[in-house]
Amino acid sequence: MKPSQKKIIPSLKWSGCSDTGRVRKNNEDSFLGLQFDAREIFRLGKFGEASLEKNDFTFAVCDGMGGAKAGEYASQIATEKITTLLPRAFQQSASGLNAGFADVLTELFAQIHRALVYLGDSYEECHGMETTMSLCWFTPGWMYFGHIGDSRIYHLPARAAGIKQLSEDHTHVGWLFRNGKISEREARTHPRRSVLQNALGGGNQFVDPQVGAVAYGKGDIFLLCTDGLVDGFYNSQLAEQLRAPECAGPDANPARHLVTTAVKKDGRDNTTALVVQIV
Repeated sequence: MKPSQKKIIPSLKWSGCSDTGRVRKNNEDSFLGLQFDAREIFRLGKFGEASLEKNDFTFAVCDGMGGAKAGEYASQIATEKITTLLPRAFQQSASGLNAGFADVLTELFAQIHRALVYLGDSYEECHGMETTMSLCWFTPGWMYFGHIGDSRIYHLPARAAGIKQLSEDHTHVGWLFRNGKISEREARTHPRRSVLQNALGGGNQFVDPQVGAVAYGKGDIFLLCTDGLVDGFYNSQLAEQLRAPECAGPDANPARHLVTTAVKKDGRDNTTALVVQIV
């Protein structure tokens, strides 16, 4: 193969940050980054860069809910459970989109849900705990995602002006906004905007996560975040922030910039962001 024909394997550059905010006493958010192949799995640091040549990568954010510290515990359990299933599915995408990524992610969400329900039924302090979860699984050329709740996954293509929300908020207010019944401003101020219709754990008998796949290219940016972050920004402002000078350069930490700015603007809730850039 001629040098000009050599396939270019993309690399990922990521950063993650979480803040309790200015009102809450404890942080019920959690986030996770993993690098894995068929045999081994490694937990990633809060920021870094690595190639997709030999490994897949998964990033996730969770926002727990429940009395006392049950919400905090629920989000931590969800992120820990991710490490047990995904390595079995290493690079299933090599066979194309019919390789079963949707089944893998749906089963992962179901396992986490069953574990949270069991603990909630077994221990009084865990009763009713539940969590959102937004997860991105990166393979060469494709990002597969699974989502439940009102945390969010965004995609900012390098050649597009606007940012796209890939995940759907599992709330009635989210449904109203998606169907053009209310504006983004009305959705942000609606009194029931945080009332979930679907989450992991709690009193939900079944879970039906949203799953999907997105092709990506050089310069694309993906954002995973909890609702505390979007309380501080409109969607258009997220795109502006991700392309701000503070998010460029080898030493930039886009997630920390987003979280710090959001907490200053709002800060009523725990605030978490994971930013993944294709480099």
